[in-house]
This record gives sequence, C-alpha cells and structure tokens, in this order.
Amino acid sequence: MRNVTKENITDTFLGYFGDDTDPRLQEIMQSLARHLHDFAVETKLTHKEWQVGLDILRRAGSITTPERDEFVLLSDVLGLSSLVDMVNSSEEGTSSSVLGPFHISNAPAMPMGSDLRGDYEGELILVEGRVLDPQGNPIAGATLDIWQTAPNGLYSSQDPDQDTYSFHALFTTGDDGRYGFTTVRPVSYTVPTDGPVGDLLTATGRHPWRPSHLHYIIKAPGFRTLVTEVFPDDDPYLDQDTVFGVRDDLVMKYLPQKAADFPGSGYVLSGKVAEDYSLVDFDLILTAE
Repeated sequence: MRNVTKENITDTFLGYFGDDTDPRLQEIMQSLARHLHDFAVETKLTHKEWQVGLDILRRAGSITTPERDEFVLLSDVLGLSSLVDMVNSSEEGTSSSVLGPFHISNAPAMPMGSDLRGDYEGELILVEGRVLDPQGNPIAGATLDIWQTAPNGLYSSQDPDQDTYSFHALFTTGDDGRYGFTTVRPVSYTVPTDGPVGDLLTATGRHPWRPSHLHYIIKAPGFRTLVTEVFPDDDPYLDQDTVFGVRDDLVMKYLPQKAADFPGSGYVLSGKVAEDYSLVDFDLILTAE
C-alpha cells in the first residue's frame, strides 16, 4: 500500500500478516491494532504525548530487575493485571488476584505448623484453613506458595536486611486438605514510587497504597492453579487498593484470641505462646482443569 492514510492504516497493517500467522496471535494483534489506532485518533495524540508514553516504557525497562518488575507494576496500577485475572477466573472457585512484582520462586518447603514470624516484632497471627474442590472435598497434595511483607512494609526482595526467603514458605496439604502456620500480621504498604509508575500515580492524583494481605499460589494435580491474595476487613485501603486486587470473597476477619487458646500441638509455637494473637480461618477452593 503506497497511499497509507489515517483511514486505512489499520486495515493496511492487518493486510501485512502472512498466511501462516498463528490464528490466536492474529486475533490478538488485530484487536490490539484497532484499539491502539482508534485511541490515537480519538485523543488526537500529539508527538510530545506519544514520546512521554515511550519514555515510560523505556524507564520501566531500565528500572526492571529480577527482583523488581516495573512492567508488572505498570500493568497492576492500570488495572490490566486484575482485569486479566477476572476474565480468566472461575466462578466456582476462590477468586484470583494479582501476583504482584515481588514474588520469589522456589520458596523453601516447610512442614505444616511452621512459624514465619521468627524474631520479627508484630502481632502474632495463626493462619489456617482447607484447600477444597467446589463440592467441599479436601484436596490432598496441594502446594501453597505463601509470602507477605515484613512489618516494615517491605518484601524480602526489596529489603537488604531480610533473608532472601524471609516470610516465604511452601506447604503441602495432607489427606484432610488442611494448612496452617503462624506469622506476623501484614501491614498496609505503598507500591514503589521511585520510577515511572510512581510518576504516573502522582500525575493522576492517585495514592500508592495497598491494603495489607497474604499472597497465595495454590497448585494441585488436576486443578487450575490459583494465584490470589487475602485481605482483612478492617484495612483502611480495602476500598481503594491502588492495583485493584480486592474481591468480596477474598476479605477475611482477624479474630482476637487469648494466648491460652493457642493450639496445644501441631504448631512450632504450640506451648510457647504467651501473648494474645489473632486467628485467620480461610478456605481456598480450586476448580478442575
């Protein structure tokens, strides 16, 4: 096409595809091109504005490391990560939520009842529940990759003073599908604002806060992998999560408990708890592949 115009550029672009293009790739690229081109025309995008957009991508690439992915964070604050989660989430099971940019793979396997708090100060919480199928049957052999921030609001990949796998663990359920561990209560925290995502939040008058939460990745043979988060019902940012991760079924309660009520067995801290603590009882439902 020699005479490319703003009226025919989209169709011209689509006409360049080869006959052996993967059909799904072609479907995605066709829709992406149409929406991008319509966006540019609708907003009358200027060269200067487009350069700002390109600069955001350049800076996101330059700041991204194996420990911090600015592109994931950009997707999160634009709501795209959550939208993809919701499009692909099963209505039968527990809702999915964002992975976030700070997950560390290969967390150490730990026995049920382990303590993640260690020597850190903060409110002790006991987290327990079951991994179930939609009919309420327990799922044995499910692995739960669990992680959270430290009391200072930082993940271990952000904080040189933490061990690599601080507040990370991998648990495997038995025949009863139960899981349980102790840790410190997570805190609300801000997403990183020292890069292009932070500039975007500032420019649009948005805050960078996330409600406190526990992260989960649950896998089991024959079931869809679930990536999700669990949030307390009393967090001040529950209704304004900057990455749009909250769902109704992911909201739980911290139930105050007396030290004397801590389980006498089954936990590393059994028989050692001298302080009041809070209980989280949260079941996770997986759907078949």
